[in-house]
Amino acid sequence: QVQLVESGGGLVQPGGSLRLSCTASGSIFSFNTMGWYRQAPGKRRELVLVINRAGRTNFLESVKGRFTISRDNAKSTVYLQMNSLKPEDTAVYFCRLITDTDDYWGQGTQVTVSS
Repeated sequence: QVQLVESGGGLVQPGGSLRLSCTASGSIFSFNTMGWYRQAPGKRRELVLVINRAGRTNFLESVKGRFTISRDNAKSTVYLQMNSLKPEDTAVYFCRLITDTDDYWGQGTQVTVSS
């Protein structure tokens, strides 16, 4: 069984930065896509930034130029670097791992952007 453990959320002022981490534990035989989604109160969960096996990324237009994703395969970890944060980035951020056979979600980490 694979588990995803997220960390790095918190409270930050507008214009600030945070880095989220997601580490996958367990038996991972194949990695297809890994990345981040978010869900704000009263809104649907949306893709933020994901990276696939080939290193290609897919992202939410509103985070372009502000958020970047990277991965450390040896640590089975993916990072989301978030810069120039805005109040509208406030949400619970979820890590997701898609393999050839399964789809896993983390428990979520709260990111609050407020002065």
